[in-house]
Amino acid sequence: MRLEFINRVRENEILGKSILTSDGKILLKAGVRLSSNYIKKLREIGVFYVYIEDSRLDDILPEDEQLVELKQFTMKSMSEIVKNIHSCNGKELKQTLGVVENLVQYIIEMGDVNKSIYDIKTYDNYTYVHSLDTCIMSSFLGLSSGFKEKEIKELGIGAVLHDIGKTKIPISILNKQGKLTQEEFDEIKKHTLYGGEILRKNYSISFDIINIVEQHHERVDGRGYPYGLEDNNISKFAKIVCICDVFDAVSNDRCYRKKFNPNDAYELILAGSGVCFDESLVMKFKDTFAIYPLGSCIRLSSGEEGYVVRQNKGFPDRPIIRVLYDSITNAPVPFYEIDLLKNPSMAVVSLV
Repeated sequence: MRLEFINRVRENEILGKSILTSDGKILLKAGVRLSSNYIKKLREIGVFYVYIEDSRLDDILPEDEQLVELKQFTMKSMSEIVKNIHSCNGKELKQTLGVVENLVQYIIEMGDVNKSIYDIKTYDNYTYVHSLDTCIMSSFLGLSSGFKEKEIKELGIGAVLHDIGKTKIPISILNKQGKLTQEEFDEIKKHTLYGGEILRKNYSISFDIINIVEQHHERVDGRGYPYGLEDNNISKFAKIVCICDVFDAVSNDRCYRKKFNPNDAYELILAGSGVCFDESLVMKFKDTFAIYPLGSCIRLSSGEEGYVVRQNKGFPDRPIIRVLYDSITNAPVPFYEIDLLKNPSMAVVSLV
């Protein structure tokens, strides 16, 4: 299947990947034929791209069905997790956090990063999906960084809860369109401390998880908040969540700004190495995550356009693409593949 921006989707094309609501329910199921009304409604609710079935790309399966089920179940549990955190109900909290542990356990045992981190996000489900995607990315980065199983589970739970303190920030500030005042920004920054206060009331929450919540906005150069901690004084867990939080946040549209294009989002992380982010973790990030999702269409400096069918590990900007159309006439052609790692003179110009 292929990943298409909603403006490129044609009537009667078949949806390849289900779209979920904020509580994990299916809004539109994979396999449905997209009418003009469906396409219009998806635009209206803030869906900017969808997966479309395509027999020429039927070897691309950017979805792990079991992981999708685990994510749905976790999404459905998010409101319960938040409620139990605030009520200090240790027994209920342990049960609801168990669904996060099950998700992380699956990632440790079976997860394929190329089929795990790209979701169709609607405007209303950003908060929960962002927390969940930060959890999944952090788990993969912890795995590739050599963390032990118990540590990765702590990492995943901390990532799910990293913004819990925002529940004490007024919605009017969180959803404000336009620039925040200094006073409003100072209040936003307190979410790390608010989160720590909330978690300390729950004896079942470990110190490592609290560190993630309090320190995920610290920078290795000491210019972060709330404590201004430097490199070795920042929790290794928080350093990972910091990278994944920033990458996922800038990769998605918000009410006050448009998302970064994939290459710019990636470059932001690389440029922050040794300044905002731990250098060794940025290198692991580069080895773990690719820039362009499977099935996405990219335009090359040669003028050719093709769909990403495979990744080259360690070279996030040099995937293997499959060309389906003539670059001049746009007529279908017998498809062929270009491995950008073997064609260094070619460069990706844009995501189409």
